[in-house]
Amino acid sequence: MMKFSTRPYLISVLVLAAALVLSVAVGSVFIPPAALWDLIRAALTGSQPLLPQADTYATILLSLRLPRTLLVAITGAALATSGGAYQGLFRNPLADPYLIGVASGAGLGAVLAMTIQSPRGTIGLLAVPLAAFAGALLTVWVVYQLARVGRTVPTTNLILAGVAVSSFCTALSSFLMLNATGELRRALVWQLGGSTLSGWQPVLAVLPYLAAGIGVLLASGHALNVLQFGDEQAHQLGLPVERVRRIVVVAATLTTAAAVAFAGVIGFVGLIVPHLVRLAWGGDYRRLLPLSTLGGAAFLLVCDVLARALMAPQELPVGLITSLAGAPFFLWVLRRAKQQSFW
Repeated sequence: MMKFSTRPYLISVLVLAAALVLSVAVGSVFIPPAALWDLIRAALTGSQPLLPQADTYATILLSLRLPRTLLVAITGAALATSGGAYQGLFRNPLADPYLIGVASGAGLGAVLAMTIQSPRGTIGLLAVPLAAFAGALLTVWVVYQLARVGRTVPTTNLILAGVAVSSFCTALSSFLMLNATGELRRALVWQLGGSTLSGWQPVLAVLPYLAAGIGVLLASGHALNVLQFGDEQAHQLGLPVERVRRIVVVAATLTTAAAVAFAGVIGFVGLIVPHLVRLAWGGDYRRLLPLSTLGGAAFLLVCDVLARALMAPQELPVGLITSLAGAPFFLWVLRRAKQQSFW
Protein backbone atom coordinates (compact mmCIF):
# COMPACT_ATOMS: atom_id res chain seq x y z
CA MET A 1 0.00 0.00 0.00
CA MET A 2 1.32 3.43 -0.96
CA LYS A 3 2.35 5.56 1.97
CA PHE A 4 0.76 8.97 1.49
CA SER A 5 3.08 11.95 1.73
CA THR A 6 2.20 15.58 1.14
CA ARG A 7 5.81 16.59 0.39
CA PRO A 8 5.75 15.80 -3.38
CA TYR A 9 2.46 17.67 -3.81
CA LEU A 10 3.66 20.66 -1.79
CA ILE A 11 6.85 20.94 -3.84
CA SER A 12 4.90 20.61 -7.09
CA VAL A 13 2.38 23.27 -6.09
CA LEU A 14 5.15 25.69 -5.09
CA VAL A 15 6.98 25.14 -8.40
CA LEU A 16 3.73 25.66 -10.30
CA ALA A 17 2.97 28.85 -8.36
CA ALA A 18 6.42 30.23 -9.20
CA ALA A 19 5.93 29.36 -12.87
CA LEU A 20 2.53 31.08 -12.90
CA VAL A 21 3.98 34.29 -11.45
CA LEU A 22 6.86 34.20 -13.92
CA SER A 23 4.49 33.68 -16.84
CA VAL A 24 2.21 36.62 -16.06
CA ALA A 25 5.17 38.92 -15.33
CA VAL A 26 7.43 38.29 -18.33
CA GLY A 27 6.63 39.69 -21.76
CA SER A 28 7.13 42.67 -24.03
CA VAL A 29 6.01 44.76 -21.05
CA PHE A 30 7.46 43.46 -17.79
CA ILE A 31 5.05 43.57 -14.84
CA PRO A 32 7.06 43.97 -11.61
CA PRO A 33 6.21 41.77 -8.61
CA ALA A 34 5.17 44.89 -6.69
CA ALA A 35 2.61 45.71 -9.38
CA LEU A 36 1.28 42.14 -9.36
CA TRP A 37 0.87 42.25 -5.59
CA ASP A 38 -0.82 45.66 -5.82
CA LEU A 39 -3.34 44.34 -8.36
CA ILE A 40 -4.03 41.21 -6.32
CA ARG A 41 -4.47 43.25 -3.13
CA ALA A 42 -6.84 45.63 -4.87
CA ALA A 43 -8.92 42.76 -6.31
CA LEU A 44 -9.17 40.97 -2.95
CA THR A 45 -10.01 44.05 -0.88
CA GLY A 46 -12.09 45.91 -3.45
CA SER A 47 -9.87 48.99 -3.14
CA GLN A 48 -8.05 51.02 -5.78
CA PRO A 49 -4.51 50.10 -6.89
CA LEU A 50 -1.79 52.37 -5.53
CA LEU A 51 0.75 52.33 -8.38
CA PRO A 52 0.38 54.97 -11.13
CA GLN A 53 0.58 52.43 -14.02
CA ALA A 54 -1.86 50.01 -12.41
CA ASP A 55 -4.56 50.46 -15.08
CA THR A 56 -2.13 49.61 -17.88
CA TYR A 57 -0.80 46.60 -16.01
CA ALA A 58 -4.35 45.44 -15.22
CA THR A 59 -5.37 45.61 -18.90
CA ILE A 60 -2.30 43.64 -20.00
CA LEU A 61 -2.77 41.10 -17.22
CA LEU A 62 -6.49 40.45 -17.63
CA SER A 63 -6.73 40.66 -21.42
CA LEU A 64 -3.48 39.01 -22.52
CA ARG A 65 -1.20 37.45 -19.91
CA LEU A 66 -3.66 35.67 -17.64
CA PRO A 67 -5.69 33.87 -20.35
CA ARG A 68 -2.48 32.84 -22.14
CA THR A 69 -0.95 31.61 -18.89
CA LEU A 70 -4.01 29.54 -18.05
CA LEU A 71 -4.21 28.07 -21.56
CA VAL A 72 -0.54 27.08 -21.48
CA ALA A 73 -0.87 25.63 -17.97
CA ILE A 74 -3.89 23.44 -18.70
CA THR A 75 -2.32 22.34 -21.99
CA GLY A 76 0.86 21.23 -20.22
CA ALA A 77 -1.19 19.47 -17.54
CA ALA A 78 -3.23 17.64 -20.18
CA LEU A 79 -0.23 16.49 -22.23
CA ALA A 80 1.76 15.32 -19.21
CA THR A 81 -1.17 13.45 -17.65
CA SER A 82 -1.98 11.77 -20.97
CA GLY A 83 1.69 10.84 -21.43
CA GLY A 84 1.87 9.21 -18.02
CA ALA A 85 -1.34 7.29 -18.72
CA TYR A 86 -0.09 6.05 -22.11
CA GLN A 87 3.22 4.91 -20.60
CA GLY A 88 1.37 2.94 -17.96
CA LEU A 89 -1.18 1.52 -20.37
CA PHE A 90 1.38 0.33 -22.93
CA ARG A 91 4.06 -0.46 -20.32
CA ASN A 92 6.42 1.41 -22.64
CA PRO A 93 8.71 4.23 -21.46
CA LEU A 94 8.69 5.78 -24.95
CA ALA A 95 4.89 6.14 -25.16
CA ASP A 96 3.42 9.63 -25.22
CA PRO A 97 0.19 11.31 -26.41
CA TYR A 98 1.41 11.26 -30.02
CA LEU A 99 1.90 7.50 -30.13
CA ILE A 100 -1.38 6.75 -31.89
CA GLY A 101 -1.46 9.73 -34.25
CA VAL A 102 -3.36 12.32 -32.22
CA ALA A 103 -1.04 15.21 -33.10
CA SER A 104 -0.78 14.33 -36.77
CA GLY A 105 -4.54 13.99 -37.11
CA ALA A 106 -5.09 17.30 -35.33
CA GLY A 107 -2.45 18.93 -37.53
CA LEU A 108 -4.16 17.68 -40.69
CA GLY A 109 -7.52 19.01 -39.54
CA ALA A 110 -6.03 22.39 -38.65
CA VAL A 111 -4.16 22.79 -41.95
CA LEU A 112 -7.29 21.77 -43.86
CA ALA A 113 -9.30 24.44 -42.03
CA MET A 114 -6.62 27.05 -42.74
CA THR A 115 -6.85 26.42 -46.48
CA ILE A 116 -10.60 27.18 -46.45
CA GLN A 117 -11.96 30.71 -46.14
CA SER A 118 -13.74 30.80 -42.76
CA PRO A 119 -16.51 33.27 -41.89
CA ARG A 120 -15.92 36.09 -39.48
CA GLY A 121 -16.94 35.96 -35.84
CA THR A 122 -16.98 33.08 -33.41
CA ILE A 123 -17.35 30.36 -36.05
CA GLY A 124 -14.36 31.64 -37.98
CA LEU A 125 -12.31 32.06 -34.81
CA LEU A 126 -12.90 28.47 -33.71
CA ALA A 127 -12.68 26.85 -37.16
CA VAL A 128 -9.06 25.73 -36.77
CA PRO A 129 -9.29 24.20 -33.27
CA LEU A 130 -12.60 22.51 -34.06
CA ALA A 131 -11.16 21.02 -37.26
CA ALA A 132 -8.07 19.89 -35.35
CA PHE A 133 -10.25 18.27 -32.70
CA ALA A 134 -12.28 16.42 -35.35
CA GLY A 135 -9.13 15.31 -37.17
CA ALA A 136 -7.63 13.90 -33.99
CA LEU A 137 -10.76 11.95 -33.11
CA LEU A 138 -11.09 10.56 -36.64
CA THR A 139 -7.42 9.52 -36.65
CA VAL A 140 -7.74 7.67 -33.36
CA TRP A 141 -10.88 5.88 -34.59
CA VAL A 142 -9.08 4.77 -37.78
CA VAL A 143 -6.03 3.60 -35.79
CA TYR A 144 -8.22 1.70 -33.34
CA GLN A 145 -10.13 -0.04 -36.16
CA LEU A 146 -6.91 -1.00 -37.95
CA ALA A 147 -5.32 -2.36 -34.77
CA ARG A 148 -8.32 -4.29 -33.48
CA VAL A 149 -8.22 -8.10 -33.64
CA GLY A 150 -11.65 -9.41 -32.77
CA ARG A 151 -12.63 -7.82 -29.48
CA THR A 152 -9.06 -7.07 -28.40
CA VAL A 153 -6.50 -4.42 -29.41
CA PRO A 154 -2.92 -5.75 -29.10
CA THR A 155 -0.46 -3.06 -28.03
CA THR A 156 1.97 -3.82 -30.88
CA ASN A 157 -0.80 -3.46 -33.46
CA LEU A 158 -1.88 -0.16 -31.93
CA ILE A 159 1.64 1.28 -32.07
CA LEU A 160 2.28 0.14 -35.65
CA ALA A 161 -1.09 1.42 -36.86
CA GLY A 162 -0.45 4.73 -35.11
CA VAL A 163 2.93 5.19 -36.81
CA ALA A 164 1.48 4.37 -40.25
CA VAL A 165 -1.56 6.66 -39.95
CA SER A 166 0.55 9.43 -38.41
CA SER A 167 2.95 9.35 -41.37
CA PHE A 168 0.04 9.48 -43.81
CA CYS A 169 -1.52 12.49 -42.04
CA THR A 170 1.82 14.31 -41.93
CA ALA A 171 2.29 13.79 -45.68
CA LEU A 172 -1.19 15.16 -46.42
CA SER A 173 -0.57 18.17 -44.17
CA SER A 174 2.68 18.95 -45.99
CA PHE A 175 0.93 18.72 -49.37
CA LEU A 176 -1.85 21.10 -48.27
CA MET A 177 0.67 23.59 -46.84
CA LEU A 178 2.58 23.69 -50.12
CA ASN A 179 -0.61 24.59 -51.96
CA ALA A 180 -1.91 27.16 -49.46
CA THR A 181 0.62 29.99 -49.62
CA GLY A 182 -1.69 32.53 -47.99
CA GLU A 183 -2.01 30.53 -44.78
CA LEU A 184 1.39 28.82 -44.88
CA ARG A 185 2.93 30.84 -42.07
CA ARG A 186 -0.12 30.47 -39.84
CA ALA A 187 -0.22 26.69 -40.39
CA LEU A 188 3.51 26.38 -39.80
CA VAL A 189 3.35 28.33 -36.53
CA TRP A 190 0.43 26.19 -35.35
CA GLN A 191 2.25 22.94 -36.16
CA LEU A 192 5.34 24.17 -34.32
CA GLY A 193 3.30 24.71 -31.17
CA GLY A 194 2.15 28.29 -31.48
CA SER A 195 -1.51 28.99 -30.71
CA THR A 196 -3.40 31.17 -33.18
CA LEU A 197 -6.01 32.12 -30.58
CA SER A 198 -5.90 34.63 -27.73
CA GLY A 199 -8.17 35.93 -24.98
CA TRP A 200 -10.53 34.08 -22.67
CA GLN A 201 -12.66 32.35 -25.32
CA PRO A 202 -10.31 29.43 -26.06
CA VAL A 203 -9.66 28.91 -22.33
CA LEU A 204 -13.36 28.63 -21.55
CA ALA A 205 -13.97 26.45 -24.62
CA VAL A 206 -11.25 23.87 -23.89
CA LEU A 207 -11.52 23.74 -20.09
CA PRO A 208 -14.54 21.36 -19.84
CA TYR A 209 -12.90 18.80 -22.15
CA LEU A 210 -9.59 18.87 -20.31
CA ALA A 211 -11.21 18.75 -16.88
CA ALA A 212 -13.29 15.70 -17.83
CA GLY A 213 -10.41 13.87 -19.51
CA ILE A 214 -7.86 14.56 -16.78
CA GLY A 215 -10.42 13.58 -14.14
CA VAL A 216 -10.96 10.17 -15.75
CA LEU A 217 -7.21 9.58 -16.07
CA LEU A 218 -6.54 10.52 -12.44
CA ALA A 219 -9.20 8.04 -11.37
CA SER A 220 -7.45 5.29 -13.38
CA GLY A 221 -4.28 5.24 -11.28
CA HIS A 222 -5.04 1.98 -9.46
CA ALA A 223 -6.04 0.20 -12.68
CA LEU A 224 -2.78 1.27 -14.35
CA ASN A 225 -0.85 -0.10 -11.37
CA VAL A 226 -2.52 -3.49 -11.82
CA LEU A 227 -1.81 -3.46 -15.57
CA GLN A 228 1.93 -3.34 -14.86
CA PHE A 229 1.74 -7.05 -13.94
CA GLY A 230 0.62 -7.90 -17.49
CA ASP A 231 -2.80 -8.51 -19.03
CA GLU A 232 -3.12 -12.15 -17.94
CA GLN A 233 -2.32 -11.51 -14.29
CA ALA A 234 -4.47 -8.37 -14.30
CA HIS A 235 -7.38 -10.54 -15.50
CA GLN A 236 -6.71 -12.98 -12.67
CA LEU A 237 -6.79 -10.09 -10.20
CA GLY A 238 -10.27 -9.18 -11.45
CA LEU A 239 -9.42 -6.17 -13.61
CA PRO A 240 -11.52 -5.78 -16.81
CA VAL A 241 -8.44 -5.18 -18.95
CA GLU A 242 -10.12 -4.38 -22.28
CA ARG A 243 -12.62 -1.99 -20.72
CA VAL A 244 -9.87 -0.20 -18.79
CA ARG A 245 -7.75 0.02 -21.94
CA ARG A 246 -10.63 1.55 -23.93
CA ILE A 247 -11.45 4.06 -21.19
CA VAL A 248 -7.84 5.20 -20.79
CA VAL A 249 -7.23 5.44 -24.55
CA VAL A 250 -10.41 7.47 -25.12
CA ALA A 251 -9.81 9.78 -22.14
CA ALA A 252 -6.13 10.37 -22.98
CA THR A 253 -6.92 10.92 -26.65
CA LEU A 254 -9.75 13.37 -25.99
CA THR A 255 -7.57 15.26 -23.52
CA THR A 256 -4.64 15.47 -25.92
CA ALA A 257 -6.82 16.34 -28.92
CA ALA A 258 -8.48 19.21 -27.08
CA ALA A 259 -5.13 20.57 -25.89
CA VAL A 260 -3.53 20.34 -29.32
CA ALA A 261 -6.60 21.82 -31.02
CA PHE A 262 -6.44 25.03 -29.00
CA ALA A 263 -2.71 25.35 -28.30
CA GLY A 264 -0.98 23.89 -31.36
CA VAL A 265 1.20 20.81 -31.77
CA ILE A 266 3.54 20.65 -28.76
CA GLY A 267 5.74 17.59 -28.41
CA PHE A 268 7.70 15.79 -25.68
CA VAL A 269 5.79 17.19 -22.68
CA GLY A 270 4.09 13.81 -22.23
CA LEU A 271 7.46 12.08 -22.34
CA ILE A 272 9.63 14.35 -20.19
CA VAL A 273 7.38 15.19 -17.25
CA PRO A 274 6.14 11.68 -16.29
CA HIS A 275 9.72 10.38 -16.43
CA LEU A 276 11.01 13.13 -14.15
CA VAL A 277 8.15 12.49 -11.72
CA ARG A 278 8.85 8.74 -11.82
CA LEU A 279 12.55 9.29 -11.10
CA ALA A 280 11.82 11.65 -8.22
CA TRP A 281 8.80 10.06 -6.54
CA GLY A 282 8.40 6.52 -7.85
CA GLY A 283 6.13 4.75 -10.32
CA ASP A 284 2.86 4.42 -8.39
CA TYR A 285 0.30 5.81 -10.84
CA ARG A 286 -2.01 6.98 -8.06
CA ARG A 287 0.69 9.55 -7.29
CA LEU A 288 2.49 9.79 -10.63
CA LEU A 289 -0.54 11.05 -12.58
CA PRO A 290 -1.55 13.98 -10.32
CA LEU A 291 2.09 15.01 -9.92
CA SER A 292 2.47 14.87 -13.71
CA THR A 293 -0.56 17.15 -13.99
CA LEU A 294 1.07 19.76 -11.77
CA GLY A 295 4.53 19.24 -13.26
CA GLY A 296 3.29 19.42 -16.85
CA ALA A 297 1.63 22.78 -16.22
CA ALA A 298 4.81 24.19 -14.63
CA PHE A 299 7.10 22.76 -17.31
CA LEU A 300 5.15 24.19 -20.25
CA LEU A 301 4.82 27.57 -18.52
CA VAL A 302 8.61 27.78 -18.17
CA CYS A 303 9.03 26.78 -21.82
CA ASP A 304 6.53 29.45 -22.84
CA VAL A 305 8.44 32.11 -20.90
CA LEU A 306 11.66 31.05 -22.66
CA ALA A 307 9.86 31.22 -26.02
CA ARG A 308 8.90 34.83 -25.29
CA ALA A 309 12.25 35.90 -23.84
CA LEU A 310 14.98 34.24 -25.92
CA MET A 311 14.49 36.34 -29.07
CA ALA A 312 12.41 39.23 -27.70
CA PRO A 313 10.57 41.12 -29.10
CA GLN A 314 10.15 38.24 -31.59
CA GLU A 315 8.33 35.26 -30.13
CA LEU A 316 9.24 31.63 -30.77
CA PRO A 317 6.65 28.83 -30.95
CA VAL A 318 6.73 27.02 -27.62
CA GLY A 319 6.88 23.70 -29.48
CA LEU A 320 10.40 24.58 -30.61
CA ILE A 321 11.51 24.94 -26.99
CA THR A 322 9.96 21.63 -25.92
CA SER A 323 11.54 19.89 -28.92
CA LEU A 324 14.98 21.27 -28.10
CA ALA A 325 14.60 19.94 -24.57
CA GLY A 326 12.83 16.74 -25.58
CA ALA A 327 15.10 15.39 -28.31
CA PRO A 328 18.15 14.75 -26.08
CA PHE A 329 15.85 13.55 -23.31
CA PHE A 330 14.26 11.06 -25.73
CA LEU A 331 17.69 9.68 -26.64
CA TRP A 332 18.52 9.27 -22.95
CA VAL A 333 15.22 7.46 -22.32
CA LEU A 334 15.83 5.22 -25.36
CA ARG A 335 19.26 4.26 -24.07
CA ARG A 336 17.87 3.63 -20.60
CA ALA A 337 15.02 1.53 -22.01
CA LYS A 338 17.47 -0.70 -23.88
CA GLN A 339 19.18 -1.47 -20.59
CA GLN A 340 15.95 -2.24 -18.71
CA SER A 341 13.16 -4.54 -19.75
CA PHE A 342 10.86 -2.96 -17.15
CA TRP A 343 11.00 0.25 -15.09
